[in-house]
Amino acid sequence: MVLRVLIAILLLASPVAACEADIACRIDNRSYHVRLPDDWDGVTPMPVMLHFHGWGRQGDLVVNHGRISASTRKRGVLLLAPNGNGRTWNFRRGRSEDVDFAAAVIEDAAARFPIDRARIFVSGYSFGSGMAWRYVCENGNGVAALFAVSGTIDQRETCPEAPGEVRHVHGLSDNVMGYPKGQGNDLLYPVALWRAAYDCDGASAPDPYFIRSFLTFDRYTWDCPRGRVTFDQHAGGHFIPHGWFGRQLDEMLGLTPSYP
Repeated sequence: MVLRVLIAILLLASPVAACEADIACRIDNRSYHVRLPDDWDGVTPMPVMLHFHGWGRQGDLVVNHGRISASTRKRGVLLLAPNGNGRTWNFRRGRSEDVDFAAAVIEDAAARFPIDRARIFVSGYSFGSGMAWRYVCENGNGVAALFAVSGTIDQRETCPEAPGEVRHVHGLSDNVMGYPKGQGNDLLYPVALWRAAYDCDGASAPDPYFIRSFLTFDRYTWDCPRGRVTFDQHAGGHFIPHGWFGRQLDEMLGLTPSYP
């Protein structure tokens, strides 16, 4: 705790880095929020998770969220939470101005804090998940992985870019963004776009697992010539599953799985 306070004092003393948590960082007429890891030493480059908030929200909720920032803070990951114009995102069509803004957020954060560019993760929930898909579709070549919760773009799109890996979770009973189902009631359709982009063949058999005992996931994986796709399906509705972001970070960073 003492180390974190000292780091915060040093950062706030700099006009470049004088923003964190509820104090937004400014980029022209837009802004984003930052949450530093709990035990960061102030020097080591940090992995980054760029997270897009849901409809009607803002980044200050994200950096204080028990199912988002609690996962990044304990794993040494810098959390970036852009603020959408009008508390929403333009993700349904290509060439979104929000893609350029989010890319600028990463660059602005890199000027304030040392970041590990080989470990940039892009995530989102609901409308924010759709925006995360849009971002990696148009600017994903430098992204290590997409972590998406309950939101997609049109599976018939063709993306000019792609992240190294895709991890998506969706509930079969989602009545907000809806559970995308393909022809013939294809329950693996929510990741059809990336399966096509990565030249994937058949999925693995479903591998049931849970993070908290009250929610079981059926995990499907595709190890493909151009990348890896992981799809976690559950019977629930429209929510961020407890510990899901933390589990993805643990697996991507080679950490022992823990909660939250």
